[in-house]
Amino acid sequence: MSEKPDWYHYQEKICSHFNSLGARAETNVTVQGTRTNHDIDILVKSKFLGQNILWIIEAKQWNRKVSKLHVLALRTIITDIGADRGFIISDKGFQSGAIEAAKDSNISLITFNEIIKETEHYIQAEILQAYVKRLVLLETRYWSHSKTIRKQYGLRGEIWDIPVNFSGQHLLMTAHFAIDSAVKNEYPINLETYMVEKQGQLIANNFQELTNWLNLNLNYMDEKILKAEISMIKDGNFNPDLFEREEKELPMKYLTSFRKNNDE
Repeated sequence: MSEKPDWYHYQEKICSHFNSLGARAETNVTVQGTRTNHDIDILVKSKFLGQNILWIIEAKQWNRKVSKLHVLALRTIITDIGADRGFIISDKGFQSGAIEAAKDSNISLITFNEIIKETEHYIQAEILQAYVKRLVLLETRYWSHSKTIRKQYGLRGEIWDIPVNFSGQHLLMTAHFAIDSAVKNEYPINLETYMVEKQGQLIANNFQELTNWLNLNLNYMDEKILKAEISMIKDGNFNPDLFEREEKELPMKYLTSFRKNNDE
């Protein structure tokens, strides 16, 4: 049996890296697009908090730099199959035209060592973006009820209550602060909400501890609001003011800032 070529091992090493991060990666995949089929070197799929993530990776173990044409071809494939991001990995570098074509796009031109080092940050950015979207939805539900109703059904306390039993505003503010700190990689993060009803640790020393805290607390707030709304309906007091909330570009702001801070 003949040995596998170098490019095969190159693809498999990249694939193994993504699988080690908890994603599902496959090599040499044919994907049906809107217009035609596409042969993909490495296809990476992941799902977090209901958000599907699809990345295309082209592994170029060549003796020459990658040209502009290969970047344009990848942009076409990304559009045709609806992928979120694309990567071209080459240790020989990229022509100036390729770099220009990838500028301000969802394609990254990167070396093998760089993707090993930086992929964790990209995945964390996608996860943080999913949390922010969920946070905005919780804010919409919480603030749709009047102050009187929120106090009556245990979603906020009186301002003179020290410590307050539960305050949705305190929890939301702490969650925003925590995500903003993670974007800036400012660990450890203080997660004190100054409430009697506490969930999880009060300090996050790393990304995993932060996501554990976010899971516990956003789930807890979701449950608190749901139980309160059920009681409102039973009492005939369910009159939410559901308006179109501005997301203040939070998901994109966090995503952009996270990548900028971790790429410096």
